[in-house]
Amino acid sequence: MGQSSSAHGFSPTDSNYPHHRCSGTGHSQSEFFYPTLSEEDDFPISQPCENRDYTDGLPDECLALIFQSLSSGDRKRSSLVCRRWLLVEGVSRHRLSLNAKAEIIPDIPTIFSRFDSVTKLALRCDRKSVSINDEAVILISHRCVNLTRLKLRGCRDITDLGMACLAKNCEKLKKFSCGSCMFGAEGMNALLINSISLEELSVKRLRCMNHTVSVEPISIGSNAACSLKSICLKELYNGQCFGPLIMGSKNLKTLKLLRCLGDWDRVLETIASRENHLVEIHLERVQVSDIGLRAISKFSDLEILHLVKAPECTDAGVVDVARHCKLLRKVHIDGWRTNRIGDVGLGAIGEYSVNLKELVIMGLNPTVTSLLAIASNCQKLERLALCGSESIGDAEVTCIATKCMALKKLCIKGCEVTDEGIVSFAWGCPNLVKIKVKKCKNVTGEVADLLRSRRGSLTVNLDVGEVDVEVVDGSASDGGALEEGIEFPPIARTVPILGAGGVVDIDTPSTSNFGRSSASTSRIGFLGGRGFVACTFRRWSNGNANENL
Repeated sequence: MGQSSSAHGFSPTDSNYPHHRCSGTGHSQSEFFYPTLSEEDDFPISQPCENRDYTDGLPDECLALIFQSLSSGDRKRSSLVCRRWLLVEGVSRHRLSLNAKAEIIPDIPTIFSRFDSVTKLALRCDRKSVSINDEAVILISHRCVNLTRLKLRGCRDITDLGMACLAKNCEKLKKFSCGSCMFGAEGMNALLINSISLEELSVKRLRCMNHTVSVEPISIGSNAACSLKSICLKELYNGQCFGPLIMGSKNLKTLKLLRCLGDWDRVLETIASRENHLVEIHLERVQVSDIGLRAISKFSDLEILHLVKAPECTDAGVVDVARHCKLLRKVHIDGWRTNRIGDVGLGAIGEYSVNLKELVIMGLNPTVTSLLAIASNCQKLERLALCGSESIGDAEVTCIATKCMALKKLCIKGCEVTDEGIVSFAWGCPNLVKIKVKKCKNVTGEVADLLRSRRGSLTVNLDVGEVDVEVVDGSASDGGALEEGIEFPPIARTVPILGAGGVVDIDTPSTSNFGRSSASTSRIGFLGGRGFVACTFRRWSNGNANENL
């Protein structure tokens, strides 16, 4: 937190502390005013004074708390008011995001002399620019020894040498995330060996490892294996080299494997063969079969399962998981329209998963049989999404409206329902607060008016303008739980800081809503990794104060 003003070398009575006596005359813009009052001064508090600093009597700690409650823009503007505010704002800032271009290297000492209390740092560089290098990251590591969170994006000039120095100087790291970087297994191992407190690791497109045929295994004898609780691997050609780390992390609770090549059944079987505490598993477009699902069924603490576009998985594997993982509360299944998971697997979820609160079904073709089992037995079900199904029609949604008494939020997209099926929610699901219907070509706008007239408190989001049914992307890989834990707030406007090499752009968190617009998101589609359902459930879940999605 902040320190007293005298601790920074300034005090209201110091000759170096900028102030002048209050008078009716104007003063130069380069001057700062901090009035001082003695007991002899006859200066009533209620008397207005144009140049008086009313925060002069506040301790720096209180001023820092005020800054923390401001928006990003207001905080930046406040730091330009006077020297004291500039100092307090700098030393009280714990989160910082830098545009990590090579041009800022000469200004790094100046930047981190001002922001000397940073514990959460994000370094981002776009594809068209030259990023900071080993020299820069070593300088930063010397000045940020208390760093607990670090995110690297597009820092292609940081090598194994820079990562090794960073790891030695920043031993307090708890969360590390990297994407589109060029260092390899040696640098990653250095980080894991020195980071004895590391809890969350996210690796995406580590290009040096992708281009190497034979890669050194990750984390043989590393210290991080004892502390890691969450691992997320995305788009890695040699993702299998992280196998020893995953299998050796005995306290692992969250595992996400997204578009990583290799056979993952063996890794899951090894984890299942020992005591484990896995609570959440995401498998997206990876080579995993019923053998892997059978191993997952031995994770007795499992609560969250995402199975997205895994064509080798069938009803048999889903039945094993449902039958043995009795604590399941969130299940997302995208069958990719392979018809290998259907009524049998979903019926098992309905029969055994009595604690289920959220269910997302995409690219599957369930019938009334399985939906009736889910609606009848999953009495705690609050959020349901049915997308891209050719078999879900009026009978199926009417079954849901009749049986799902606890349902609060419903999403239907690309299904064969009509107004007759949707209108059943005018009377059913008494706890329903929000319903979304998209790309259902047989649903008209009239049903929305009927729902609103019957249930005034119900939020109805009905899109009847799009009639082409697309394959629904259930991927939430760019916005999953781990990334949210590690991700820094979105980049806002830049703070100008005059350093040795000129003006440096420092990106700071914004309080405004982030992400792409709905129109651009729909255009990006799968490549964006943010499908309609994934975004919808993230927004809905963020609104729930009692649990995290």
